[in-house]
Amino acid sequence: MENDIKLVEPKVILADPIGFCFGVERAVNLLEEALKVHGKVYCIGSPIHNPQETARLENKGLVVVDSGEEIPNGSAVFVRAHGLPEGDRRELLSRGHSLIDGTCPFVFKAQKKASFLISQGYRVLILGDKDHPEVKAITQHLGERSSVVLPGEPLPEEVSGGKVGIISQTTQRLEDLANLVQLVVPKASELRVYNTICGATEARQKAVAELAGITDGVVVIGGKNSANTRKLFEIALERNNQAIWIEEASELDWRWLEGKSIIGVAAGASTPDWLIDDFLKLLGKAKGVVKEDGR
Repeated sequence: MENDIKLVEPKVILADPIGFCFGVERAVNLLEEALKVHGKVYCIGSPIHNPQETARLENKGLVVVDSGEEIPNGSAVFVRAHGLPEGDRRELLSRGHSLIDGTCPFVFKAQKKASFLISQGYRVLILGDKDHPEVKAITQHLGERSSVVLPGEPLPEEVSGGKVGIISQTTQRLEDLANLVQLVVPKASELRVYNTICGATEARQKAVAELAGITDGVVVIGGKNSANTRKLFEIALERNNQAIWIEEASELDWRWLEGKSIIGVAAGASTPDWLIDDFLKLLGKAKGVVKEDGR
């Protein structure tokens, strides 16, 4: 810490909830148990969107690959929390792999709702990022009967005049889903909507919004590849221009603390407790820091 920085005995308030959601915690527990049994477990892409936690699991025997072709036949393969396209799943099974399914139940729900809508003749409109693995897992088997839009993007022409079903990537904002529905209502002859945003996502977004309103600045901890963490940071920044986003404690610029009496700390649903605790321990080196929940 720089010697010329004057701190004002800041109080720290933690968002509630904070850190791992149910789906991520379930996935990590399943993966750790699989590593104990198999010693080496492969995963196509990171099992969760947190580089530090992924590195910890790699030290235990996790092998992250870019495609199924890189996995030796008959291996143990972990299906990450974001799910896996059905075609990829069938291909892995055909090569004798044993699958450990860590798909988040909320992601699985979104997949099922999308398939149901297709079966009923709806064109599926997905609120989300087409390049996100969760969305890819949903769209791969839907073919040309689906479209993906980000918040604020123009609607595809195909939604005009027909039956449209709407679902959402689980980490999107509820207000963005509501806005999308409002845009589609005048265009579709029939509309069916499923709110597939996970409850944990909504709770964390609400918590960080409240936190930003009662603090002098908010630190959001989480992987820069995490969509849900990015949403938390965007919400915090909208309400408090002193919001910052870091992946781990070492990234904190101590100068940011200067003049702040109340600091909020939030973390994405894929951020493990140990990263949050590391940050709080580092912050405790600042004179007079008090952690409100006693951690």
